Amino acid sequence: MKTKVMIPEKAKISDVKPMHKLINYYADKDEMLPRSLSEIYENIRDYYVIRKGNKVIACAALHVCWEDLAEIKSSAVEKKYIRRGIGALLVEACMNEAKELGIPTVFCLSYKPSFFKKCGFSVIDKNDLPQKVWGECFRCSKFPNCDETALIYHFKGDV
Repeated sequence: MKTKVMIPEKAKISDVKPMHKLINYYADKDEMLPRSLSEIYENIRDYYVIRKGNKVIACAALHVCWEDLAEIKSSAVEKKYIRRGIGALLVEACMNEAKELGIPTVFCLSYKPSFFKKCGFSVIDKNDLPQKVWGECFRCSKFPNCDETALIYHFKGDV
């Protein structure tokens, strides 16, 4: 029996509630920042999802911060699908979009730095990021004592 290849797709409005549930499952474990339904609806164009059948099993967002900087955020894979390359497919989709948009640098804040290192990101000091990227941090229960790892990816050559 041939298995269906899972392909990242741009999220649809009907994906918001399952994405909200998935993201906040990890947020409840202090593994990522929670997202409200309204925030996901307002930023739906940032999100990619992977579905198994009609069910959303993973999501990630590429959020443009400035002309030369974007962030990958809300990267979540349903627990039983972890370590199957699904997260990497979502990061690749986000990175391809950043490149298409001409954004030379992508960063993320993560409790899973080894995953992002495998995707080509490098660890950096959080203080090296522009202050603009900290706009959501005040909502975090750990603010101002952030214990996430900052990682960055610079596209080489023309973007």
